[in-house]
Amino acid sequence: MIGLLAAKAPRLDRALRKIAKRGGEVVLIDGTLVPTQRRTGADDRPNYSGKHHRHGLHFLALTDEKGKLIWISAARPGRTYDTTAARHDKITRHLKAAGLGALADLGFIGVDKPKNPDDLVIVAGFKATRARKLTPGQKQADRILAAGRAPVEHGFAHLKNWRILTKLRTDPGRATALLRALLVLTNIEVNR
Repeated sequence: MIGLLAAKAPRLDRALRKIAKRGGEVVLIDGTLVPTQRRTGADDRPNYSGKHHRHGLHFLALTDEKGKLIWISAARPGRTYDTTAARHDKITRHLKAAGLGALADLGFIGVDKPKNPDDLVIVAGFKATRARKLTPGQKQADRILAAGRAPVEHGFAHLKNWRILTKLRTDPGRATALLRALLVLTNIEVNR
């Protein structure tokens, strides 16, 4: 049953074309760690996320402007960064092909490096460092971006409410199929 439902999950290119066809101009992108049960042995070490201090699998997800989940990436080890996953899935290329832009958090800084700043596809905001503080204009831009990205958490909340995720093991293939099946079920439930 999981395999059949997972097969109904949309592919990235088709999901983006559907958003563009509806007149959408932007999608929201974010990465999340789905906690898993820890297994012993060296094979489980890549699944440890130092940021979250727990074992899990990393997923990228795209939502529309309203927060409805439209696509989930394949599972990757928990230590995977958002930028690495986005580059591996060629998110920028797919967004350009569909004529869409994306709003992202600071984890996506550097994914999209166009020669011309006007050709930026993934907008990720500004990051302060000890040596370089943000200007008032950059702070305002970050606040506006955060307000625009607020529906992303709503989309993830629907997906993470499934109790079966608490029993998830760290086999990426099975986890990918399960989460894509849950994406299909969540969208059916939300559309009711």
